[in-house]
Amino acid sequence: MNNRLNSLDALRGLAILGMVLSGSIAFGEVMPAWMFHAQVPPPNHVFNPSLPGITWVDLVFPFFLFSMGAAIPLALSKKAETLPFHQIFIQLFFRLVLLALFAIFTFHARAWVIDKEPHLGTYVISIAAFACLFLMYGNWKAFVSNQLAIALKVIGIALAISFLAFYPFAYGDFSLSKSDIIIIVLANMAFFGGLIWYFTRNRPIWRIAILPFVMAVFLASKEEGSINQFIFNLSPADWIYKFYYLKYLFIIIPGTFAGEWFLNERKQKEPAEGTKKTMLLICFLAIGLLVTNLWGLFSRQLEINLLINLIGAVGLVLLAKDIKQSNLINNMVKAGAYLLLLGLFFEAYEGGIKKDFSTYSYYFVCSGLAFLLLLAFSLFEKMGYFKYATNFLADNGKNPMIAYTAGNLFLIPLLKITTLSAWLDVLNTNAFLGFLRGVIFTGIVALITVLFTRMKFFWKT
Repeated sequence: MNNRLNSLDALRGLAILGMVLSGSIAFGEVMPAWMFHAQVPPPNHVFNPSLPGITWVDLVFPFFLFSMGAAIPLALSKKAETLPFHQIFIQLFFRLVLLALFAIFTFHARAWVIDKEPHLGTYVISIAAFACLFLMYGNWKAFVSNQLAIALKVIGIALAISFLAFYPFAYGDFSLSKSDIIIIVLANMAFFGGLIWYFTRNRPIWRIAILPFVMAVFLASKEEGSINQFIFNLSPADWIYKFYYLKYLFIIIPGTFAGEWFLNERKQKEPAEGTKKTMLLICFLAIGLLVTNLWGLFSRQLEINLLINLIGAVGLVLLAKDIKQSNLINNMVKAGAYLLLLGLFFEAYEGGIKKDFSTYSYYFVCSGLAFLLLLAFSLFEKMGYFKYATNFLADNGKNPMIAYTAGNLFLIPLLKITTLSAWLDVLNTNAFLGFLRGVIFTGIVALITVLFTRMKFFWKT
């Protein structure tokens, strides 16, 4: 049985393209503040941790994390039944190492890290690094013999390590501590999320019970001499692991429940019964709550936002009851509504909801919205609506590593070499054109990713 979920791939694709879009729109005063991270507003984009609120940009990373959590039971359920634990552990550990290598290599391969003033040679090196990633992470066994596939990977890794070891980088020698922090966090979440799911796969309540202990360590980590502080600071290697990263378990662990509920839905012999009208109402109400929270939390209309969410949550639960023989829809609605409301009641804590430094309100609100958006994608798919759009997103979500690096390591260098980047820079004049700049850039990245997905060429760890 193919454990891939098109709706989950679509959510992941939306998140990864959202990351690319947020980094490619025009910067500065031409764009409104809600087009950037709420704590890094225009025109100067100086980080201000005292600013509360979230924007759509603040949702893309937690949505990707949630999709990673949901994918864990889909990827490991069969293996957990047939493989001993040590093999599962080795697979998870090697994924951690490969993702860490990906984070370190792709960071150092960016033109502006290679040289303070990038030039033709610098851009060529970045493109060569992008090609090297195909050797390192490509699913070559689907195209060539096992021996040749292994040889290609070994050559790719050897080239990457040689580059890191011997190239004189602009900002000092290579360092393990210089890496893409987003990928390092994802590496930790894939490893610890996988282990936690494995040990609690038959007792999901234990999975939830872990989170208060993680919260306790964070809340008391500043108490001098406490065991909490000891655990928080304990690390065998800071460049790959910090307890600080485990805060995102508050998003990963809820995601694992979504994955399990989709697996259970597949085993159900009788299809869910419900009218398309009811399903559509659930979809649009779920998306409506997402939009409402982006408006209400950013504009700080907290009272009316909470009221709308309370009414919307009740509406979703009542609508879900009309869908017979589907625990999936009821579970997703209840989990999404509960976490969303929990996050809103936490909103006043820690100075208001923030991505950086992330607050408990942020974890719960984002997890709740991710449940609802994933459900909406699933119901649209079930009803046959927006098929081409969701398939396009899913094709990007199936190859997220390519989508994540194609912009920085291939498209930007190519645009600089051909001087076509000047045409994009002309669009940095007003909000509409500044957004169009990002859409064009993101669209090209998406097409590159879709091309390899439809060729069945994937980067994997």
